[in-house]
Amino acid sequence: MEQITKSTKIGELLNIFPDCAPILLEIGMHCLGCPSSQMETLEEAAMVHGIDADLLVEKINAARNAATA
Repeated sequence: MEQITKSTKIGELLNIFPDCAPILLEIGMHCLGCPSSQMETLEEAAMVHGIDADLLVEKINAARNAATA
């Protein structure tokens, strides 16, 4: 299974793991369908929203691993 990283684009992430949308919405990323957000990396999005990118990636990967276990 491909790991999600800080350089994963939001559009790619939503294709790989659509169930991550609530995690992103919970931290204030409400424009998941916007064309610009589709090409934004998790690191860029985290920076804009004042979130620690490493913690965000850990949370997404943990949720993904739990969902596939």
